[in-house]
Amino acid sequence: MIVVLKKGISEEESERLKELLRSENYMVKEIKGVEETVLGVVGTIRKDFRHFETLPGVAKVIPISKPYKLVSRELHPEPSVIQVGDVAIGGDRLVVIAGPCAVEERKRTMEIARWVRRCGAVLFRGGAFKPRTSPYSFQGMGEEGLRILAEVREETGLGVVTEMTSPSQADLMVKYVDVVQIGARNMQNFELLKCVGRIGKPVLLKRGLSATIEEWLMSAEYILSEGNEQVILCERGIRTFERHTRNTLDLTAVPVVKELTHLPIIIDPSHATGIREKVSPMARAAIAAGADGLTIEVHTDPDNALSDGPQSLYPEQFKQLMRDLHVIAPVVGKQLDYAYLDKAAKLKKASGPGRPAVRVLYAGEPGSFSHKACLQFFGPDIDHANCASFGEVFKAVEEGSAALGIVPVENSQTGSIHENYDLLLEYDLRIVGEITLRIMHNLLGHEGSTVDAIQRVYSHPQVFQQCRDYLGDHSQWDLVACKDTASAVQRIKESGDRTEAAIASREAAQLFHMKVLQEGIETNPRNFTRFVVISRNDLLEGPRNKSSIIFSVSDQPGSLCEVLKTFAENRINLVKLESRPIDTRPWEYLFYADVEIDIFDEPYRPILEELRGKTEFLKILGSYPKASAQPE
Repeated sequence: MIVVLKKGISEEESERLKELLRSENYMVKEIKGVEETVLGVVGTIRKDFRHFETLPGVAKVIPISKPYKLVSRELHPEPSVIQVGDVAIGGDRLVVIAGPCAVEERKRTMEIARWVRRCGAVLFRGGAFKPRTSPYSFQGMGEEGLRILAEVREETGLGVVTEMTSPSQADLMVKYVDVVQIGARNMQNFELLKCVGRIGKPVLLKRGLSATIEEWLMSAEYILSEGNEQVILCERGIRTFERHTRNTLDLTAVPVVKELTHLPIIIDPSHATGIREKVSPMARAAIAAGADGLTIEVHTDPDNALSDGPQSLYPEQFKQLMRDLHVIAPVVGKQLDYAYLDKAAKLKKASGPGRPAVRVLYAGEPGSFSHKACLQFFGPDIDHANCASFGEVFKAVEEGSAALGIVPVENSQTGSIHENYDLLLEYDLRIVGEITLRIMHNLLGHEGSTVDAIQRVYSHPQVFQQCRDYLGDHSQWDLVACKDTASAVQRIKESGDRTEAAIASREAAQLFHMKVLQEGIETNPRNFTRFVVISRNDLLEGPRNKSSIIFSVSDQPGSLCEVLKTFAENRINLVKLESRPIDTRPWEYLFYADVEIDIFDEPYRPILEELRGKTEFLKILGSYPKASAQPE
């Protein structure tokens, strides 16, 4: 049952209530929300619910209708994010686990690990203990395989995932691995589930061969009931009458599971199909369906693999799949970050012993698109904070109260955010990264409100431009400008007026507990905003293939052409060129340009000197990895 606490309850009263419930052998879990705090109470309820409503500090009691209590969204409405080292599973970045079905020998395993790491995988899979249908098949290398997996982690930084087949292996799992996998055949091995619940490692729980979704979630409940909340569900296909593939991949499980439970879900298309050519199409479909990640089998010589060679991708196939996923991810509001682990390592190094944690600043309220861009670029673990304006972001980074800032600079539909281009000129900061975010706008209102009842709509002015066709169909609405989309949602939340609505993200709707009245109201679905990351130094140093500059030229015929000719003659791709007026010199202009090179790289030094000679003013804003950069 869910026990909703009274507003204003003291910490002492809350603790007394929890102790009272625990004394009656209930498991108690406290969940603090934006508006209220609730206690999840799990166990055999022997008393009438009205009894619990009489306890001090209790506002009301709500029974949980699902047989799985701890797993249910009724108890835990917000999605869980499972942390595995630097990797967050269930957040805004896709997680790809890759590697061979089984660890075969050290050299081959290290070769595969290096390859999948280069392509953007963030965790490494490989079986050391292999439960097989035939007793004569390869059963794995046991502890020797685990030692090889530990070497993989040491050299590549990839956390390792491997299957546990018996409670007797618990000590080995604690010693060697980062994520314990429970295979399909062991999904209802309840003693094994209790064991992994007690050892405290994150658990990847695969769906059984013929298990219903409810049975699968009940198996997860066993693990959570032992105190381990770090469970990742894995759909790997179920056994049906169809024989064209090894199993039938149940992609409908993704939206169903997302509705029923807070636990993240990943897909295993390798075991689901059993056929190499079918793995990539099903992987792409899984991400489009909303999965939080994938586990993919990859082998450098699958024809000679000791286990599941026919379903293992060749390295080049895996590389192409990762490129495809990079394109698909933004459509469903996520990112595939090739630099995931490298970025985390650099930020961790910058926050080393004796140094403060790296802090990132964005403008606007939590739930805004700037907040989403921050989470997708850095992940949820980085110390991030918001402020009121873009100018405050630049000032804080320059003064050192924040190490990094993230600001929008252009939208694919409405063009540049000129304020931030002016701030890039004013402040002596560098662009060290960029991210492109798909912007999907929704009309948000109160529960019980309807589109026909709306009279007034709040949002950012640029949002109104991006939704002009939809708003044109409702010309009777009053449009009220706000500093960002999340502020607009907060405003209608506080007003309580059902005739008011806001245009914002789905994340803002969830954060403020508002209803989506109309989804996807932007005029063009290909609506993207580019954000840049600013810093005082090269905090995120690494491979760079894009540079941004500001320059001015003399007021002479052909002076701009001479600058552009420098790029053309050296085969340098110019991807942006925009003029901005110079404040102090009427009818004179600065030019903002983006080029696809690292302008500081040694071979381009002569070109940089040539540009200095052809311009009256030249400022290098920075060199950084472009958002669409693919793994080499």
